[in-house]
Amino acid sequence: MTIDSAVLSFAGFMTLLSLLLGWLISPWFYLFTAFVGLNLLQTGFTGVCPAAMIFKKLGLKSGCAFK
Repeated sequence: MTIDSAVLSFAGFMTLLSLLLGWLISPWFYLFTAFVGLNLLQTGFTGVCPAAMIFKKLGLKSGCAFK
């Protein structure tokens, strides 16, 4: 697994989890969904992704997007 696929999988999981929590527990969890979306948007513009930095420190190989 590369950093690219790990970041996309993690973002997708967190989005679905926050939607589920917002539906089952409290609508306030939708703010977490918005946070994930904003983080993806800022990563697209700046190229800086905190999750990619963590996955790199965990030893995952770089893909074409996060080097």
